[in-house]
Amino acid sequence: MTASTHDIEKAAGVLRGGGLVALPTETVYGLGANAEDAAAVSRIFQVKERPPTHPLIVHIGRAEDLEDWVADVPQAARLLAEHFWPGPLTLVLRRGPRVPLEATGGLETVAVRVPDHPVALALLTAFGGGVTAPSANRFGSVSPTTANDVLAELGDAVDFVLDGGPCEVGVESTIVDATGGIPTILRPGGVTREDLEAVLGYPPAVPSTSSIRVPGQHPSHYAPRARVVLVEPEQVVAEAELAQELGHQVGVFLPASFADAPVKAHSVVAVPPTMAAYARGLYGFLRELDRQGCDLIVASLPAEEGLGLAIANRLRRAAGPRTTA
Repeated sequence: MTASTHDIEKAAGVLRGGGLVALPTETVYGLGANAEDAAAVSRIFQVKERPPTHPLIVHIGRAEDLEDWVADVPQAARLLAEHFWPGPLTLVLRRGPRVPLEATGGLETVAVRVPDHPVALALLTAFGGGVTAPSANRFGSVSPTTANDVLAELGDAVDFVLDGGPCEVGVESTIVDATGGIPTILRPGGVTREDLEAVLGYPPAVPSTSSIRVPGQHPSHYAPRARVVLVEPEQVVAEAELAQELGHQVGVFLPASFADAPVKAHSVVAVPPTMAAYARGLYGFLRELDRQGCDLIVASLPAEEGLGLAIANRLRRAAGPRTTA
């Protein structure tokens, strides 16, 4: 834990005063506000340039506090919270009276999780309440996984930045609709589909689309400035070299299975051989290729199992139609 006790107490005071605090979690850095302060929550949307109908996640300090924030806790939700919290799992449940509609995008459901990071947990304890905290970046762009990423993108728009070092998971939490019936994955993330099935004893639903609005499911999200093009793994080298010959400054995500292949491009990222390392580095890779001046990134999707499902989701969103927000 790099943030000092003094820093944490100062950050808690900023939250009590209606300010915004960037805080580390195990997934990405969040832009936090007092979850019960509608004006502070609204300021998150202004700083991020985020549509007000796009709901936020309420971070709490303990699984035991869940009932303070939601109307009811179905048995499956209780089981998942007991097993995965603290951790990268967000549960969507019916909103309790403590949660203002500003935090839910006007919905009667609320997304809640307990982060697994010592600095975040220390802040939640010192503050003594819930903190709404979407990723600390402009809406639709690459999520930050270091304090420097936050400062580079949001600068003085944040009242205080807590530095907790690089994020360990590197992609956002898995969001599960647990309002009733079979739990449904609305966004894949740091807890895998296989992890959920092992605890539930049956597979969660994974719909291709959902009417429930949740963070990170805008058609374009997690997107660098460079355009992202997705191809089959065996086509990555040829596609990158063709684009480079056509005048693009090309960045390449070179699959681990092609690690020894020579490639003529502006910049090459060797994809890590494990999905955990890939997830941890994904946003940093995208930001680095932007810093190096790439205008096009060629990548392929990993196998959509384990953390590969979350990585594939992020790359698809990064390659999607750009947001105008």
